[in-house]
Amino acid sequence: MKKIEAVVRLSQFDSIRDALADIGVTFFTMSDVKGFGLQKEKRVYRGSVYDADYIARLQIDILATDDKVKQIVETIVSSGRTGKVGDGKITVYDVNTAVRIRTGETGSEAI
Repeated sequence: MKKIEAVVRLSQFDSIRDALADIGVTFFTMSDVKGFGLQKEKRVYRGSVYDADYIARLQIDILATDDKVKQIVETIVSSGRTGKVGDGKITVYDVNTAVRIRTGETGSEAI
């Protein structure tokens, strides 16, 4: 099992969600996160320009079986790409075990 963690633009979330649904990803969690990277965001308030230290993003966490990881990653990349700096990052982690609290199922049955 793997955990796929994707940090993406807020504006791309709907297309990513729809693309994941199209390939059968029926469950994931998401969180509002802030980050700092190569992209610099400037905000204008009453005519003055302010540099924002942190940029708002969404983090999507997906548990998947090993055979689905490549397809999920490719789907997030293709549906989340704008071609501009700040499109985000995807990391994939090994997961030792997962347990469904309601039933006690473990491993791939729990996801």
